Amino acid sequence: MLVVDRTRAAGPAAFRDSVFPEFPSLLREGDLLVINTTKVRHARLLGTRPSGAPAEVLLIHPSVDDTWIAIGRPGTAMRPGKRIVLGEGIEVETLEVLPNGERVVRFVGGTAAEAMDRFGALPLPPYIYRPPETQDEVRYQTVYAERPGSVAAPTAGLHFTESLLHRIVEDRVAIASVDLEVGPGTFKPVEEEDLTHHHMHPERYAIPEDTVAKIAATRARGCRVWAVGTTVVRTLESAARADGTVRSGQDSTRLMITPEYQFRVVDALITNFHLPRSTLLMLVSAFAGHQRTMAAYRHAVDQRYRFYSYGDAMVIV
Repeated sequence: MLVVDRTRAAGPAAFRDSVFPEFPSLLREGDLLVINTTKVRHARLLGTRPSGAPAEVLLIHPSVDDTWIAIGRPGTAMRPGKRIVLGEGIEVETLEVLPNGERVVRFVGGTAAEAMDRFGALPLPPYIYRPPETQDEVRYQTVYAERPGSVAAPTAGLHFTESLLHRIVEDRVAIASVDLEVGPGTFKPVEEEDLTHHHMHPERYAIPEDTVAKIAATRARGCRVWAVGTTVVRTLESAARADGTVRSGQDSTRLMITPEYQFRVVDALITNFHLPRSTLLMLVSAFAGHQRTMAAYRHAVDQRYRFYSYGDAMVIV
């Protein structure tokens, strides 16, 4: 775990090498830890085209009238009217190609739930070049995951164990939850020089009234709101009013946080080390400062920190 102090100038004084079991020592009594309880669904479906050639479908989220929004490959296998055979009489039929390249699909011979239960695989990140293994069923879910809805894990939460969370609560630190359905756009690189032209995929989220009340109480105590992961940051900041209060309820967000962004809710952040030219790295740069973030990444490379989903943690205080 690399601890980054954003009150210090970029340089060695701003960094401290640690390990994640020491994370509770960074918290203060009265702080609030906000987690994303989304669960990764078995959304990756492998099938065949009528010719017998392989094809793949990734379900993103339900749409209307029992249809789903999906992506897949090859694209020629997901033209309107085309079907991909999964097995046992269940097929995926493409109904429409959306302007952003996503597909509207429906299931023939069974339901989406049946298809995922029988043929679905855990959609590991595209930079993991192997099929999911048995251990991924546990390792690629947070210990507090609840409702299936995501195609990628909120990976900052993978560092937590049940015993560590118990220690945090014993230290009189409150825990609150949100649910943001992580979509495939989290892995989409930024290819536009003008950031306003980068297309952010919408991601659905829900914020309970209890979480809003805990944030307000934390603010009233003069304590800090910690976000476990960039998904929590985007959820809270998307629902924030100008005065820093947060709206409860369900909505979707396309918020892209860049280094000019003024944070209204989050005071401290737990995250992993992200890919270059990613919206995740831009968010971290906005939170910690660009020069400080780049210096922290150089330090992490020099110290051989592990990057990406199954990598090490960076905590920004």
